[in-house]
Amino acid sequence: MIQVEHVNYIYQAGMPGEKQALYDINLELADGDFVALIGHTGSGKSTLIQHLNALVKPTSGKITVNGIDVTAEQADLKAVRRMVGLVFQYPEHQLFEETVYKDIAFGPTNMGLEEAEIKKRVFEAIELVGLDAALLEKSPFELSGGQKRRVAIAGVLSMRPQVLILDEPTAGLDPRGRDEILSQIVRLHETSGMTVLFVSHSMEDVAKIAKHIIVMNQGTVYMQGTVSEVFSRGQELQDIGLNVPQITLLAHRLIERGVDLPRDIYTVKYAAKRIAEKIQENKHV
Repeated sequence: MIQVEHVNYIYQAGMPGEKQALYDINLELADGDFVALIGHTGSGKSTLIQHLNALVKPTSGKITVNGIDVTAEQADLKAVRRMVGLVFQYPEHQLFEETVYKDIAFGPTNMGLEEAEIKKRVFEAIELVGLDAALLEKSPFELSGGQKRRVAIAGVLSMRPQVLILDEPTAGLDPRGRDEILSQIVRLHETSGMTVLFVSHSMEDVAKIAKHIIVMNQGTVYMQGTVSEVFSRGQELQDIGLNVPQITLLAHRLIERGVDLPRDIYTVKYAAKRIAEKIQENKHV
């Protein structure tokens, strides 16, 4: 779906304050994948995701989205942005219409669609994010933080993107709102099959829902792989200023004390299973 080849990006290139933000980025997002993008503040995460729907063009390198070379002179950037929906951090700050319906309908309306098609897309989008149709005629500013976040996501989904990118989708939410958003993102991925890329600082959230992880460090792709592959390298993650799930830290400390456990533990459920297996093995010794 998305292929990034040798991408470099320099802010204010040729100016006295120029700064390189991305260095030789190479990665692929497969059709239907569910990927977490992690990295410390300033690692290049936000700059990278803005490249993926052509809000920013690379200084050098190539980005291909579903066969479209985004870096080409005559690239159809509108088509790219319809295919790749980007939900910014705190997207509820971008809500502005009088009603929830109008906010979600804003994108399809600008696409010049007929009213019947716009209405169809609005109802399709609220179903995907788990919003009640009774909220459509309310002001978005009357809603809870989690509901506002889902309205903002629905506004992107009404454009029917093939890829959904979310920048810190749970930032600033209380535990209930965070759980609601995460469960809706998982449900959305499972029901639609769309490719999902989300940026997160919460390693517990990443461990809970992602299939693959891309780790950024100082503008480069530091490592990438399955969730178990990346979290098995917990010490390397900590060396670059990232946390790992608490259960992973516990498992690694048990390993250091001689407990025979795998290093790829990253959920409580998996840890409980492996520890129970070890207890059973010891009973038979």
